[in-house]
Amino acid sequence: MFFAVIFFAVAPFATVHAVEEGHHGHGEQPKSQAEEIQEYSQHHLQDDYYFSLFTDKKAGKHYGFPLPVILIDGGLKMFSSGAFHHGEKVVEKDGQFYTLYHGKIYKTDAAGTLAFDEHGHATNAKPLDFSITKNVVGLFLAAALLFWGFISLAGTYKKGSNALPKGIGRALEPLVLYVRDEMAMPNIGHRYKEFMPYLLSVFFLIFVLNLLGLTPLGFNVTGNISITLCLALFTFLITTFKANKDYWKHIFWMPGVPVPFKFVLAPIEVLGMFTKPFSLMLRLFANITAGHAVVMGLIAIVYLFQQQLTIPGSIGVSLVLTLILTFLELLVAFLQAFIFTMLSSLFIGMAVEEHAHH
Repeated sequence: MFFAVIFFAVAPFATVHAVEEGHHGHGEQPKSQAEEIQEYSQHHLQDDYYFSLFTDKKAGKHYGFPLPVILIDGGLKMFSSGAFHHGEKVVEKDGQFYTLYHGKIYKTDAAGTLAFDEHGHATNAKPLDFSITKNVVGLFLAAALLFWGFISLAGTYKKGSNALPKGIGRALEPLVLYVRDEMAMPNIGHRYKEFMPYLLSVFFLIFVLNLLGLTPLGFNVTGNISITLCLALFTFLITTFKANKDYWKHIFWMPGVPVPFKFVLAPIEVLGMFTKPFSLMLRLFANITAGHAVVMGLIAIVYLFQQQLTIPGSIGVSLVLTLILTFLELLVAFLQAFIFTMLSSLFIGMAVEEHAHH
């Protein structure tokens, strides 16, 4: 993020003249700087069919590369997202027409006509979408980094139990031991080895994705609620299908409680089965999204306070504040991975715990 601040900080020197001119003579009211910044921030937090690196609005050029669109609509349809020209053109494929509107693909006619409801939402039908979006690219990149790191660590162990890890393995081994000794063993007990692959996978996946979100590449994978929902569902399914009879007995017929209260507690316990993964999903999504939004807001100081602070002053204030927040976000990147994994191990441990019967 430090490099991102430097990158964005240079732009005001190049854009001051354009702002002062205000694009006069083009016959349309230009957007205010605050509106453009808000639009850019919202775009950064959303998924995209195009991997954008930089946009030169004055020249009307987008720098980046298109991603493959994969649709199921009366058959398999594949084409490049570049065919949409960032939503400006309608794509025809096998007699069907598609348009990109607000980050979603809709079926239309040849003219790209969209119908809207009273709330301004498009009501056109949408095909089944299995496209490789920017978030999917982030997942692939994180998976590749994890494969590389753990294959390196596994190669070290093949040399012998006393072999010392090298390279990336030196950073991974303490984290692996930390997940085992501080999360899996205390919360799950003697069955911890059974769930270590999942706990390690979810911890390192979230941690790496959070770190990628702090780079100038602009990933926001864990800030997408679909991703956090999927991760929370895995925890829910493992907890549900691995649970023993004692777990279900404590949910539906709480032992040691008067019979009338059993009927009261059962619905509450059943509701708790769903609120636990819901809290996992929402906590990760909200914290990462909020962090990205705050960082984007601090970068916006460069543009919004040029008159009050002068250009060098606004750049300096933005750089210092963003740098401080970046160090905090590094802590949050680890903390959110830790919390998700810790709570997952706790929920699994509650489901597989063997209760003593007297």
